[in-house]
Amino acid sequence: MSLVFDWTALATRTETPGTGGRLRTVPEDFRVEEVPAYPLSGEGEHLYLRLEKTGHTTAHVLRELTTQLGVRDRDVGVAGLKDRHAVTTQWISLPAKYEARLEGFALDGVRVLEVTRHGNKLGLGHLRGNRFVVRARGAEGMADTAAATLALLTAGGVPNYFGPQRFGLHGLNAEEGLRVLRGESRVRDPRVRRFLTTSVQSLLFNHFLNLRLSRGLFDRLIAGDMAKKHDTGGVFLVEDAAAESPRAERGEVSATGTLFGRKVKPLTLDAGALEAEALAAFGLTPEVFASRRGDRRLTRIFPEGAEVRPEEDGYTVAFTLPKGSFATSVLRELTKTAVDAPDEPDAAEEEE
Repeated sequence: MSLVFDWTALATRTETPGTGGRLRTVPEDFRVEEVPAYPLSGEGEHLYLRLEKTGHTTAHVLRELTTQLGVRDRDVGVAGLKDRHAVTTQWISLPAKYEARLEGFALDGVRVLEVTRHGNKLGLGHLRGNRFVVRARGAEGMADTAAATLALLTAGGVPNYFGPQRFGLHGLNAEEGLRVLRGESRVRDPRVRRFLTTSVQSLLFNHFLNLRLSRGLFDRLIAGDMAKKHDTGGVFLVEDAAAESPRAERGEVSATGTLFGRKVKPLTLDAGALEAEALAAFGLTPEVFASRRGDRRLTRIFPEGAEVRPEEDGYTVAFTLPKGSFATSVLRELTKTAVDAPDEPDAAEEEE
């Protein structure tokens, strides 16, 4: 099986007609706003900046901040990465002693919307989720169709696929990631190596989730699943699938998939057999991921605050997703197209 990301290899959750449409005609057509994990106190040793940026990656903005303000890289905090080809709003933290220098910060396409303080540095993953507002052009008269699909996704959940952003230009990251895992890669930068191997974990998760969808197991549990409660985040082993599946059908709990690594045990029983099938499709075993820590990932997510607004040339859709999820998984269900296909150089990093 190919290690290259391909939307057509992944089943959709809905069978409604696709709206089609173009999603990134201009950056303003794709807006992302970070939803903080906790309220800011307004006092403390760390300065928090709410920035709006267009035409820059988060990494580029951070480099400019550290250079212009003279801040050390390790003293700057960020909760997640946001794409260049969108209008994005996010929080960045730095030591409060640099506040006076902030007046001299200038970068085209970047605005400081708010400045406050808090007691701790902002850490990666310190966000509840992201709010997306996306305009689909060239989809005249399709707002009602989009709304009908979105209602199904809100009620029954969205496949929590890793989007094409995780797999790089042309979708080739997983191929090089496998070479890293096998000790065959010439890539030496530790951060790049970690990102590449993460692509292999992501590819396996997507295939495992695709198998569940294809076999009618998306909103059900099977023996050996490690299920997660949506309200509390608690994880538990499913031993009696018949007894637990009604909770999954009501959207209270969902199965998780394994992001393989040394700290995470593979699934067992029926779920383990499905997971082993996903591994075998790529000729892999859990042991090859010994250099990774590993984790568990929900197989489905539920959009919040979802709405559709008709536009003259299509529609605008808005929804909030939990951190780590990709807006492309929702947009692909609406449009039934290869959203941000990996051979497009402007695919977004929108997961965090």
